Amino acid sequence: MSNTITPYNQAGKKKEVEKMFDNIAHSYDFLNHFFSLGIDRLWRKKALRILSEESPSILLDVATGTADLAIAAKAMGIAKEKIIGVDISEGMLEIGRKKIEEKNWTPYIELIRADSENLPFNTGTFDAFTVAFGVRNFENLEKGMSEMLRVLKPGASGLVLEFSRPKKFPLKQTFHIYFKFVMPFFGKIVSKDRHAYSYLQESVQAFPEGNDFISIMERLGYREVRHISLSGGIASIYIGKK
Repeated sequence: MSNTITPYNQAGKKKEVEKMFDNIAHSYDFLNHFFSLGIDRLWRKKALRILSEESPSILLDVATGTADLAIAAKAMGIAKEKIIGVDISEGMLEIGRKKIEEKNWTPYIELIRADSENLPFNTGTFDAFTVAFGVRNFENLEKGMSEMLRVLKPGASGLVLEFSRPKKFPLKQTFHIYFKFVMPFFGKIVSKDRHAYSYLQESVQAFPEGNDFISIMERLGYREVRHISLSGGIASIYIGKK
């Protein structure tokens, strides 16, 4: 399944997403926490608490960005042996590496520039994978999900944290106005990229959430897939096993 929503409508999605995140890397963390009022941190912690039940030793964080989830995982004592984060944006990774260096966690968290649809790891390498707000940016969603499943050990779990669309009044209407008008307006001013936060709204609308995404995971071979709705349906956690 290819996703045709792109930030600039000029080239392939993968190249455009890389360019977009390089462009907004300097303001990404601030805007993330500002727009969510810090709730994104709580969502990540919730996801990691669920994953901690699996007691993974080696964790792969895909679309790691500035490594927020990887750093939170280390802080919570998850994946004591190693955390590897991958992303296609070197600009985002550079900021992530600085954050990791400041905490003296470089021996524990390694960030690598890599494509989620062609991961540079052997089959069955990881005890778990995580993706926070990244799968909707995949050029080919099913290829990326299949590739992440490939690098899991048998019986290991993959966890996806992603935006979803609230269904009930008034959150549904408020969410739509906030994502379509408020975020692009302030995102353009702070990030200096007028396309990035318009793309965010469009990519959330295009993402096959809920039962549609569960069906994709099951079709690709994920087992025991479950779904947890967060904050009235603004975000969702999806978990499945290899």
